[in-house]
Amino acid sequence: MRQSILFGKTTRQNPKDEVSVNAQLLVRGGFVAKVMAGVYAFLPLGLRVLERINTIIREEMNAIGGQELLLSALQSKDLWVKTGRWETLRDVMYQFKDSSDRELGLGITHEEPLAEVAKNSIRSYKDLPLYLYQIQLKFRNEPRAKSGLIRLREFFMKDLYSFDRNQAGLDAYYEKSKTAYANIFRRCGLDAKIVEASGGAFTKDFTHEFQVLTEAGEDTTVYCESCAFAQNTEIATAKAGETCPNCSGTLKEGTSVEVGHIYKLGTKYSKDLDLIFTDEDGSMKPVVMGSYGIGPGRVMATVVEVHHDEKGIVWPKEVAPYDVHLVGIKNQESRIMEAAEKLYRELQDVGIAVLYDDRDESAGVKFADADLIGLPWRVVISEKTLARGSVELKARSTQTTELVAIEQIGKRFK
Repeated sequence: MRQSILFGKTTRQNPKDEVSVNAQLLVRGGFVAKVMAGVYAFLPLGLRVLERINTIIREEMNAIGGQELLLSALQSKDLWVKTGRWETLRDVMYQFKDSSDRELGLGITHEEPLAEVAKNSIRSYKDLPLYLYQIQLKFRNEPRAKSGLIRLREFFMKDLYSFDRNQAGLDAYYEKSKTAYANIFRRCGLDAKIVEASGGAFTKDFTHEFQVLTEAGEDTTVYCESCAFAQNTEIATAKAGETCPNCSGTLKEGTSVEVGHIYKLGTKYSKDLDLIFTDEDGSMKPVVMGSYGIGPGRVMATVVEVHHDEKGIVWPKEVAPYDVHLVGIKNQESRIMEAAEKLYRELQDVGIAVLYDDRDESAGVKFADADLIGLPWRVVISEKTLARGSVELKARSTQTTELVAIEQIGKRFK
């Protein structure tokens, strides 16, 4: 992509109405644009990051048997009345009447509609287990939308639902999902703790959150660095400074962001919506369900909160919008332009995703924008480097630069 035609411009100043680091840097870097409180548009750079996160999610969900589908955002009131959640979620669910005076809602989650759809396909124990997921916009009438992309009114959600014959099947898949989630966050460059938490409006049982320690968070996690013990303070049985109940370590407490949450739903929704199957012995039983959620936009925001410095974002390579930022200094000079254009084509030919700064701007402006956007590698072509048949190579995460022969740079990235 040529930066001269890239939609979304960088800015030097932080937006006045943003206090969170992720919102400031994502807006300044041209990744997102704020539409209103709790609602953002994803510009080309931001959409590329979002899609790379979604690709990681899809790979890990497919690896544990997930099948992707896409449900509707518009929800029928009738389904939600059956589970009692039309009233209990009224404060946060957008509810309205259409032109036929029919009451509808915008999807805040999809247990009800997917259970209803699944009735057409789940009839026998032979149809189970079944694992279905989607990546879709959700809507929440959030009274305190803040923290940039961490707390939104319109947001992307990956929600996977498991359907099993019995509790043992659910328990086994639940553990698989823990491993898959840990893989997703690790690949995105996040160290997520598996934290015991409340089930909220979804289940009375304890659930598991995936929490990333950062000052940008709204949750508080009690955890042990010597073992895997971690609890949300809403349900915590021990406090910071006390001895860990699992080992001899000392507990700590930290502010954190919830990037994922998994639930054992059991048979609540299947009983309410008559999702039943014929078991091997001929008896009719309710399907046992689980729910597993990740917010890709929230993951993106959390990556920025964790991976940034005073100059801008420092994207981990697996989620960066491009691999390399190719910067031509004094691009308008024919010799430099020809060399930069040639390298731009060659890098793309070997599968390297390149953002090419071909603008007529000063070196200072170009370097500042490269640091703000935060791609893993910066490659500079200038009169000075060409005199040595080289380019200047710098990783965004370091201050060190090196000269690399132009003909070797493609091999270096491969």
